[in-house]
Amino acid sequence: MDPDNFSWTDSDWKGVAREGQVLYEMHVGTFTPQGTWRAAADQLEELASLGITVIEMMPVADFSGGFGWGYDGVNLYAPTRLYGTPDDLRAFVDRAHAAGIGVILDVVYNHLGPDGNFLPDFSPEYFTDRYANDWGPSLNFEGPRPARDFFVDNAAYWIDEFHFDGLRLDATQDIHDASPVHVLQEIVSRARQAAGARRVLIVAENEPQHTLLVKDPECGGFGMDAVWNDDFHHSAIVALTGRREAYYTDYGGRPQEFISAAKYGYLYQGQWYSWQKQRRGTSGLRLPGSAFITFLQNHDQVANSAFGRRVHELASPGRYRALTALMLLGPGTPLLFQGQEFASSAPFLYFADHSGSLGEGVSTGRREFLSQFPSLTDPEIQAHLPPPGDAATFERCRLDFQERESHAEAYELHRDLLHLRRTDPVIAAAGTLPVDGAVLSADTFLLRYDGKDAGDRLLIVNLGPDLDLTPMPEPLLAPPDGTEWTLQWTSDAAAYGGLGSAPLQSHPAWRISGESAILLRSQPRDDDGDDRP
Repeated sequence: MDPDNFSWTDSDWKGVAREGQVLYEMHVGTFTPQGTWRAAADQLEELASLGITVIEMMPVADFSGGFGWGYDGVNLYAPTRLYGTPDDLRAFVDRAHAAGIGVILDVVYNHLGPDGNFLPDFSPEYFTDRYANDWGPSLNFEGPRPARDFFVDNAAYWIDEFHFDGLRLDATQDIHDASPVHVLQEIVSRARQAAGARRVLIVAENEPQHTLLVKDPECGGFGMDAVWNDDFHHSAIVALTGRREAYYTDYGGRPQEFISAAKYGYLYQGQWYSWQKQRRGTSGLRLPGSAFITFLQNHDQVANSAFGRRVHELASPGRYRALTALMLLGPGTPLLFQGQEFASSAPFLYFADHSGSLGEGVSTGRREFLSQFPSLTDPEIQAHLPPPGDAATFERCRLDFQERESHAEAYELHRDLLHLRRTDPVIAAAGTLPVDGAVLSADTFLLRYDGKDAGDRLLIVNLGPDLDLTPMPEPLLAPPDGTEWTLQWTSDAAAYGGLGSAPLQSHPAWRISGESAILLRSQPRDDDGDDRP
């Protein structure tokens, strides 16, 4: 098949930079009832109108079986037959660009799938036993140059032949290389070279939180654009659910954690991490907020539960709205997981179509993984865990777009917040602006953005009961000289299912409604001599 036979219409497309983006993680097989690129393409205009700017497509390199997440790819140069033809994928990207949406691809260069992996038949040099790996033999980036190039060139292939706007590199902690130039740095360089004049966005998942990935090559870094911020997610889940099992152990969901995440990105930048019994993370204090991808849901975290339930089902509505506002109005680059925007009732479960002993091994491995959560070792829970190899497990995960209407309150919440993020000059630049914060109570905190000539913005999040702010010994509550605060947005609006909120200054002390978020902006005031905020 000649890739040059496809008629592209995106010659004016400039690609995507890091700043100002809103990512949307998509699993093509469950995004629509049809599970194809063509069907997914029909939803692009709606996603664009919502405020999505970049789709992060889960892996599409061909894999065995009739369904799966895609992380067990074995033919890295073949878009999976399950979602359509290669030209269907090209058409999806072309149509996304026409709608003003970029598309980046999740790629897996830490292992290949256990079924259908043909590379050992050509040479054993593609793999190495020098390094341990969570999923199988490690890929060999220190051996013969052709073996290394097979993967480096693959990164360029997706950008060159399919016009992807960048990559999301999966589990980079398991991409091992002691070469003078690390293969990750070479992949980034090769991807940018393949894009030519177009800008590409390179994102990494890295559980140990190595900020070297996003530092400039001139400073010894790898030159990526952003990293997933698990710390923000973990604190949010504890705040929303109260559960602190397994890898949530080192988080309290407290106000100071959200302030620190807004100011510094990762919460763990070298401190002791009791869950792993070691230090975790490296310093990222000088990185911009936009370098950290923040999320309340993603494919892993939704599935890492007993029944793949969405977060809104596990939390109170008010707290969920408040933390949604924090994510979408915060300085991090936000990521939504498919269906999150309309509070999808579809779960997202782990599914993989493997048969025989391999299928049994995958099912056993999944149970062992989930056993890190003590509550999931309950025999009653274990007896009802959805089997990964059952097609019904896969089918249950398909979205129902009619819920955009039946769950209109959630959809309106996300639409309005994304509109604010796009049109308010201060919020739009939040990822690059100075941000400060303060704890107001055990459950309440504020973030303040210095918008210079555009005025300041004050985001107050209350995860507890109603709060009377008296006394108010916190200078960040004071508006800039000659201005006053005015309410710009509240999560308590009836349109979102909220209960409404009293006027902010109905009495000398502010009252912040329980389990809510409000956004205030400074505006010039008539000088009446009263300097109370």
